[in-house]
Amino acid sequence: MRTAVSLFTGCGGSDAGIINAGFNILMANDILPYAKDTYLANHPETDYVLGSVSKIETFPSSDLLVGCYPCQGFSQGGVRAANRTINYLYLDFARALNVIKPRAFIVENVSGMVRSNYRHLLEDQIKVFTEAGYKVKYKVLNAADYGVAQERKRIFIVGIRNDYDIEYTFPTPTHGTELNPYRTIEDAILDLPEWPEGEFYDLDFHWYYMSRDRRRDWKEVSKTIVSNPRHMPLHPLSPTMTKLGDDKWAFTTETRARRFSYREASRLQGFANDFVFPETKNASLNMKYKVVGNAVPPPLFEAVAKALPNIWD
Repeated sequence: MRTAVSLFTGCGGSDAGIINAGFNILMANDILPYAKDTYLANHPETDYVLGSVSKIETFPSSDLLVGCYPCQGFSQGGVRAANRTINYLYLDFARALNVIKPRAFIVENVSGMVRSNYRHLLEDQIKVFTEAGYKVKYKVLNAADYGVAQERKRIFIVGIRNDYDIEYTFPTPTHGTELNPYRTIEDAILDLPEWPEGEFYDLDFHWYYMSRDRRRDWKEVSKTIVSNPRHMPLHPLSPTMTKLGDDKWAFTTETRARRFSYREASRLQGFANDFVFPETKNASLNMKYKVVGNAVPPPLFEAVAKALPNIWD
């Protein structure tokens, strides 16, 4: 079977995708204890190394290396700064790439990396990966185009080892046509309870939350799922919102409103309906939201992996 090593793995969105694409994950890694707990509750056969990638000295030989290094430095929702240390974690990925020398690699990150003030970092990643011996391509993809019930734009950087003399071609969108429409919120979560007490963040909607329209209807694709429960989009059973002025919105009725639960968020990310959130010492409501919101939608990563050429024989 084709094999893979996964770095900056989180709770396993990328890995669920490449498992569906036919890979066996030999090793996974992250620094977040609950990410490891959740991953192993769903994929107990994988060797999951908890801790910084920089501390890992040896890696198993594998056909594919994947990585989703943290994105706060580039993110619209994070503290954006082009010189943040977190922006240079790709060098740890490059070190593993040079050690393992896999046939191919896949990197995922937020689309903000293509903005002009971060362009030098994107270009340096391409340079470093090219110097490691790979033909490198990149493209921003929207998860909704690949069967995820959510608008989520992410950049993918894919490389194929030079000795194969093949360039990667990104997958053609599978959804958003009359014959195969986008997957909607209704498609993803209609069967779940309307008020799953204890599974959703139930504190007040602060002024920043009310500075924009956070709601989509059942028949629409969800807004982007985030890792901070305070900013999680609204469930469609919430009243609609109306604009009162610049950066000021209000609910149109006094009907009770709520954010998506962490379980609904996992469905909207494209995780399996039976995805397990274990009740370990590291578990908390905020942590469950965090590992889901930080994840890569599995169907999107699966599409990117399946588009790799046949270099495995």
